[in-house]
Amino acid sequence: MERRARRKFDDEPENHERWLISYADFITLLFAFFVVMYAISSVNIGKYKVFSDALGDAFGGQGSAEPINTQVQNLPIPNPGLKRRTELIRKEKEQMTKLAQDLLSTLAPLVKEGKVRVTQNSRGVSVEINASVLFDPGDARLTAESREALQAVATLLKDDSHAVQVEGHSDNVPIRNAIFPSNWELSAMRAGSVVRLFIEAGVPPERMTAVGHASNFPVAPNETPEGRARNRRVAVTILSGIPDPSTEIPTEAAAPATQP
Repeated sequence: MERRARRKFDDEPENHERWLISYADFITLLFAFFVVMYAISSVNIGKYKVFSDALGDAFGGQGSAEPINTQVQNLPIPNPGLKRRTELIRKEKEQMTKLAQDLLSTLAPLVKEGKVRVTQNSRGVSVEINASVLFDPGDARLTAESREALQAVATLLKDDSHAVQVEGHSDNVPIRNAIFPSNWELSAMRAGSVVRLFIEAGVPPERMTAVGHASNFPVAPNETPEGRARNRRVAVTILSGIPDPSTEIPTEAAAPATQP
């Protein structure tokens, strides 16, 4: 009987597929490893902290590791073109401000009397001169007194490089005579007279422009004598080479002129 039992045990066939059990365990562990790696690579801060705490408790209780900073910093991208333009605008504005201050100083007596206004705006620097300072009523010839003030302005503009636009304005009272059929001709001739004086004083003619607006751009109501006197004016604008969209800054406030 003993021989028969041993023969049965010895005759039991050998299992050649036992390696599949170890292989299946290895594949399972490998899958779990890749799942963990994927969870970490997804950079979920909440999951990372939970996983880190679990690892810390399992391997010595050192606590969770510092979270990884996954935020992309919005660093400014350098723009050489924009930086250069900003610097040019700054220098141009400084130059125009200095010119406005020089004009204000030169025309200080007339500014104090309220007959001249100097302003700096997005177009450049504007010198607004009441017509009573420059011309006799209904005339476009410069008076002897006005030439001295305009010569001083021309001296500042002569060595400057900016374009100059001279604009003539009138009130809304119609004019009709042998010389001026309307306020268009009167305002244009007055602007031309100022331009001619500037050219004679040395300002290059290619920088000059003369424009007549008649009564289309009033700065005061035409219903009163004071308002009409304010509207009869000549504006000399030194145009900025690099316009800067800034609000107008009055360099000097002046009361409306009352002389016709």
